[in-house]
Amino acid sequence: MLEDLNGQVAVVTGGARGLGFSMAGALARLGVHVALLDVLADVTDSAKALAAAGVPTLGLSVDVTSEDALATAFAEVSRELGSPTILVNAAGITIWEDSLEGTKASWSKVIEVNLTGTYLTCQAFGRACRDAGHGGAIVNVSSMSSTVVNIPQHQVSYHASKAGVDMVTKALAVEWAPLGIRVNAVAPGYILSDMTRQFTEANPELAEQWRGLIPAGRIGEPADLDGLVVLLCSSASSYLTGQSVVIDGGYSAI
Repeated sequence: MLEDLNGQVAVVTGGARGLGFSMAGALARLGVHVALLDVLADVTDSAKALAAAGVPTLGLSVDVTSEDALATAFAEVSRELGSPTILVNAAGITIWEDSLEGTKASWSKVIEVNLTGTYLTCQAFGRACRDAGHGGAIVNVSSMSSTVVNIPQHQVSYHASKAGVDMVTKALAVEWAPLGIRVNAVAPGYILSDMTRQFTEANPELAEQWRGLIPAGRIGEPADLDGLVVLLCSSASSYLTGQSVVIDGGYSAI
């Protein structure tokens, strides 16, 4: 069912580690040629590790909030791997702080990376597809936090940014349907990414509180997202667009 992915070219932001790297690995194992974009300099090492799947890879240090940097990166991806047909937007950050004490700077930082960065990367990908004369598939990483308020932590900027990602996903799906570009999102619940694992190891009581709120009885692993992501990238989901699919072990169902 997913054989159409073999030989395609994907760009994955936030790909140096965490959810981005895991999703990139799932695509690479299906024969997708993968370019990792990340602000972290060790993205090149991550790309080399990904190459163990036997596919061409590329690692580029890129700030997703920079239009010029993205344009340069997509041009290099096209030269080195071919015109991209898949985009996975996994770059993101969060800041926990009480809203009465939060600053404009911290608010803006989260919105800039999570929301503006997602939009700008979609835009760069859309232009690449248009110029090359083919369609494509975009998977944005949203969050269950786009529709529910997580407790006990306070992270209003993160909630707002992910709600924005969901609407960007819907709006672009409608606008770009004539271009043959599908746009969907995955909305994970608590997943033990590198970022989340740091929090749970430092605050084990918080991890237990989260687990108690998840009907599945566990915090998810990055691999739990792989099947959904590759499906959304494949023509097996060719009639699915403009959707944000929650995958949270039932957390938001109660």
